[in-house]
Amino acid sequence: MEQQPVKREKNTLADYFSFGPMIGYFFRVFRKDGGSGHINFNLRMMHGINRISIVMFLICLIVIIVRRLFL
Repeated sequence: MEQQPVKREKNTLADYFSFGPMIGYFFRVFRKDGGSGHINFNLRMMHGINRISIVMFLICLIVIIVRRLFL
């Protein structure tokens, strides 16, 4: 049997700059009724630290770009 090659869709520029999943992660609220499974304290803290690191990364990226362009 021959395997047919998998057809790949071309990524557009909008695919690379789609921030929807990141924004959805950033503003996700965990339900206390266990809507998506049991979420314990450690998992909540991990997501909080991830959010802090994303914000710090974006701030540093903006600072680097501003320094390159204006200084």
